[in-house]
Amino acid sequence: MELDEWELSVEELDSLERDALQKISQQRHSSSSSSLSTNQQQPGEVPSRILPASVAPKANPADQCSKEQLPKVSLKFILHATGNIAAKFPYNQVLVDAFRKIPKATWNAKERLWMFPQSSLSLAEKVPCEVPGCNIEVENLHPLVQRAIAAASALPDLQGFLSPLSQSFYRFSGMAIAVAACVRDSWPVLILAPSSLRLHWASVSSHQLHMIEQWLNIPPSDIVKYWKRYYQHLQVVFSQMGGSNRSGFTILSSNSKGDIHLDGLFNIISYDLVAKLENVLMASEFKVVIADESHFLKNAQAKRTTASLPIIKKAQYAILLTGTPALSRPIELFKQLEALYPTVYRKVYEYGERYCKGGVFGTYQGASNHEELHNLMKATVMIRRLKKDVLYQLPMKRRQQVFLELTEKDMKRISCLFCELEVVKGKITMCKSEEEVKSLKLVQKNLINKIYTDSAEAKIPAVLDYLGTIVEANCKFIIFAHHQPMIEAIHQFLLKKKVGCIRIDGTTPASSRQAFVNDFQEKDAIRAAVLSIKAGGVGLTLTAASTVIFAELSWTPGDLIQAEDRAHRIGQVSSVNIYYLLANDTVDDIIWDVVQNKLENLGQMLDGHENSLEVSSSQEHRSPTKQKTVDPIHQGSPGKQKTLDSFMKRCNNMDDAEHQSKLKYPRNM
Repeated sequence: MELDEWELSVEELDSLERDALQKISQQRHSSSSSSLSTNQQQPGEVPSRILPASVAPKANPADQCSKEQLPKVSLKFILHATGNIAAKFPYNQVLVDAFRKIPKATWNAKERLWMFPQSSLSLAEKVPCEVPGCNIEVENLHPLVQRAIAAASALPDLQGFLSPLSQSFYRFSGMAIAVAACVRDSWPVLILAPSSLRLHWASVSSHQLHMIEQWLNIPPSDIVKYWKRYYQHLQVVFSQMGGSNRSGFTILSSNSKGDIHLDGLFNIISYDLVAKLENVLMASEFKVVIADESHFLKNAQAKRTTASLPIIKKAQYAILLTGTPALSRPIELFKQLEALYPTVYRKVYEYGERYCKGGVFGTYQGASNHEELHNLMKATVMIRRLKKDVLYQLPMKRRQQVFLELTEKDMKRISCLFCELEVVKGKITMCKSEEEVKSLKLVQKNLINKIYTDSAEAKIPAVLDYLGTIVEANCKFIIFAHHQPMIEAIHQFLLKKKVGCIRIDGTTPASSRQAFVNDFQEKDAIRAAVLSIKAGGVGLTLTAASTVIFAELSWTPGDLIQAEDRAHRIGQVSSVNIYYLLANDTVDDIIWDVVQNKLENLGQMLDGHENSLEVSSSQEHRSPTKQKTVDPIHQGSPGKQKTLDSFMKRCNNMDDAEHQSKLKYPRNM
């Protein structure tokens, strides 16, 4: 039996409440009856304290029942995590009796809420008006929430059409394909994807048959593939025709003078080409549209977003796929939600005020009402599948911080920039005009970006020194970086050491990426993958490595998580060790804090609880060639690192004081 903090069961508490309320009601009734009998005029008695009927003011029933004179009761309707509606109010027997009469209403004793299905909301909203003797202050569901619930309830439930096999796909990995199988009468299908993922959808690899051919039994001849050939700057269509192409596709240029006809059952196009072929796509009347990695549509001003949304809105069935719907903040969800429910998410202002903590000049960079937004998406649009829920046998992921020792020469320039930054911050606090604040904020942003690039260059020698120890371990590893100088230095270092490696960054042709991935996965001689965080962090499977290194950080937590998961995914048989190479008094101090704060907001919004980059341990890397003797405790963990608990959660095994003192403490900006 479940006990609460008073050591009483829920049933016992409810019983006590009912008994107490009943006694209070009886006492009030008894007192009222006594008062009434005292004031009644007896025959022959002179009513010394009662005005004659001709003089006494006539009682106004409205005044007697004035709500201002009645005890106030607060009633709040909320959208529960289960998708049902919940009513929250302090104990009131009259209200309890009223909610008991609502169809399918149940008492949630654990959370002390009355729960009922969305279909009963209209009846529940009438309760405050129909309950006598109470002054009820009602907080209804937000209008946006009500519209979203109504729109979602009007849609058909496709699960009823799924076969048992398709339901298995639907619940775990093949959601889009299973839904497409349910609506075969509405084919053909248009698939929008990042350029690097088009082959994932449309080609047959050496490891597995491509998903469409295998699951839906669709021949390659019915798959039309748009492709961009970087060297020729052409957009082309792949379609099987006599096996003239090694992948079984015939290449047609979208720059040809003739019209482009999308006549395949499955038509795959990159986001970058949607704007160019927008008229063709709109005229093709696709009723089923799948948008892979839909967070690519987060930017309202981007061409890919403005071109893709009308196509998705026009479709009868739209499926958006992404493991990270928002990379940093709730506003990144708006365009995706608008694509699915254009009649619900009509005004960015309404959404921004509710879930983005308002915003100056419509920027909406904040976050608010996390729980409601999470419950709303879960109830209307989001099927969230976490690895821990579906991949029970996937090995653990273990993060470690490695603090690099930079030379005074490397640090001198960065220290000067930080001094400039402090001066600018001081000026901002002294500003009296808004224009001056804007100007100085821009200067501050440029300085931080300068610190970002200079920190990368300053870290290069220490990163390469650390990389030497990894090379000696003779294991396969992935190393991520952001700036080209860092990527180039790492690549050249590995080539000089004669370490077989692949390199994927923004300059790598999309047509070559899968071949590089296959080499890394299959060839023992290829021991390293040098990747940019942006270009190499999405759509690649690199499970041949169980060691992941970050030479730099990204401002966007979603980028880091996705990059980590290139190795931590289906097919991984070993625990994945992730090493973040950090340097004190560099931009790492700023970014680590920013990433943690953003992750907390994203976790509440998407998963219903705060997330963080949990670090299991920290260590300091010192070059063996350096003779300078420094106390490692003080060097790796200056006094400012004592209060890390204020911004980052730790794993349970981090009780050791030595490890705790070395964890990174952010620079407060």
